[in-house]
Amino acid sequence: MQPEGPYRFTHMLGGSPVGKAWAAIDGQGRFATVAVLDAAVAADVKWRQSFVSVANALAQSSDGPAFTYADFSAASPWVAYPAEAGPGAARLFQALGVEYQAVDVAPQPVSGVPQPVSGVPQPVSGVPQPVSGGPPAPWAIHGNPIPGQAGDSTTQPVSAAPASPAGETASAHTVQMPVVQPGVQSELPTHDPFAAPVRRIKPSPPPKRRTGLWAALSALAMVVVVGGGVGIWAVTSGDPADPVPTPPVTSTAFPGEAQALPGLKPWAEAALRSPEERALAVAGPSMVFLEAVFTGYLRNKADNALLREGPVTVSRRCSGFVINHGGYVLSNGVCLQPPPEILLGGALNTVANVLVSEGRLAAKDLDAFVRDRLKTSAFTGKGAADQPELKLYGQLNVAKGDVTAAPAVSGAVVRTLPVEAGNLTLVKLAQENLPTAELNPSAVVAADTSVMLLGYDTTDTTYRSAEYRVETKTVTVSGVDDRSALTVYRVNEDLGPYSKGGIAIDPSGRVIGMVDSDLLRTDKANRILVPVSTMVGLLGAAGIGNDLGPADKVYRSGLEAYFAGDESTAAARFDEAAKSSPANLLAQSYREAAMASGRNGGTSDRPAWAVPLLAGAGGALAVGLVVLVVLVLGRRRGSY
Repeated sequence: MQPEGPYRFTHMLGGSPVGKAWAAIDGQGRFATVAVLDAAVAADVKWRQSFVSVANALAQSSDGPAFTYADFSAASPWVAYPAEAGPGAARLFQALGVEYQAVDVAPQPVSGVPQPVSGVPQPVSGVPQPVSGGPPAPWAIHGNPIPGQAGDSTTQPVSAAPASPAGETASAHTVQMPVVQPGVQSELPTHDPFAAPVRRIKPSPPPKRRTGLWAALSALAMVVVVGGGVGIWAVTSGDPADPVPTPPVTSTAFPGEAQALPGLKPWAEAALRSPEERALAVAGPSMVFLEAVFTGYLRNKADNALLREGPVTVSRRCSGFVINHGGYVLSNGVCLQPPPEILLGGALNTVANVLVSEGRLAAKDLDAFVRDRLKTSAFTGKGAADQPELKLYGQLNVAKGDVTAAPAVSGAVVRTLPVEAGNLTLVKLAQENLPTAELNPSAVVAADTSVMLLGYDTTDTTYRSAEYRVETKTVTVSGVDDRSALTVYRVNEDLGPYSKGGIAIDPSGRVIGMVDSDLLRTDKANRILVPVSTMVGLLGAAGIGNDLGPADKVYRSGLEAYFAGDESTAAARFDEAAKSSPANLLAQSYREAAMASGRNGGTSDRPAWAVPLLAGAGGALAVGLVVLVVLVLGRRRGSY
């Protein structure tokens, strides 16, 4: 099964023990070769890292093929090369050091030995008709391809250690074209030694000279040469005098295993270069995965006796987004600042699961154990009067649970609104110059309108070290609830339990609401949107503005150029944004996409008359073809 991406595979070009090379075509009909690392091999971190490193090394070498698009974070990583670069996919496997076997496309030889024919050959009138050759290989066509409600409190089972892998490579692949051999013509004898002096059979007269046909062919060739030459000159002579320099390749299209990975791939979530992709690209870098870790002790309320020796840890995970480039993040209040009864329930659930694993409590009695102790127990700090210790961490891009060191960034709660006032929390992370989202205070959210949600979620079943990525979904506003002082919006779908604190965006990528739990539902699904006005109120009370940094503005101008087709300008601005705000991995990815597209034919200035001239040359070519066809058909009729 082909991996998710902008290409449709047409046929396999070759294979190796670690992956396959495919012929592919993108949404614009442009051809490419794609190297795909098998998912089972990619599960080995060393193989995946080698695949990434070799692809980048080839791209940066003087004679190596440069890829146009890649997805190194997919289950089956892949790299796409333009068709005109030749067998780029095969070269990648060869460079990995593995045996590569190309699919044999050579024509089969025709066996047999020509047999002599007795008798006198008779002359045949007419001229043999030309036979067209075989179809061209797809690599002769040049293309331009452009570069994924459980409760908030959960126990923490021990996760398995990650596996490690080995090294990689392949042989060059060449596409052979069948060669059409001209027919062998035997020379007719001019004299028959056994014949009478007088010829018994009169030879056919020689065919008429094709003066008109050859004249038409000559004229047509002249039109093609002149029109093509003028067209090429017109297209290439309009380069600007001072072009914007394209920055050198300094990083991969997607970061390697040792780096963080983008939490969201807008190009995989929406049609390529569509308004939806652009909106996701604007808001995506600002998403933050938050984990609040509470450490305390379970006590009996009556005498403060410990129910279990040693501290108990409760972890709560949710989404958030950067609201100010200085490191300020907005998220859900109950997730990061839960009331005491929620923390107590989480602590009791943790202890109950430990007792089950120790064989001291039957699994069927777990719920009863928690329920019976909710009213008689307390979750405190080291002292009975102390609060549990809170440590807060945030991660941008792809995140993992239970991470307290880099790339996780420590944080602290600045201010919180209670549930009835909006259920929001403002957090300050210990890192600045973070990619920031922009609020839309004037947004009007009405029933039956569509909005796009962004929030973190996971498919892993092991809670402790689960991996989280930004998910997206277009939903419909099913209703507006303005019965209380706080107006909220209800939507018809959600992204999962960890999307609480995520955002809803408008078509320009600006935030129009925050995702929260719908307490009126039995499943408490995250299908409520808290309005922007509530966020603005919290920020005002804390003295924090929704301020974009210089890197945010440059990144947005790069997106504007990229989606307008100005690849050179886009690449330069993405490069500046990526260097100024390293946490914005999408700036790096879009920089590589813009550079790849620019290498394969980005925008350039040309004379205004170039298009009409080319159109005229094309018209002349069409007329010449019509004349040629008429002459050929007329000649065929005259030969019968």
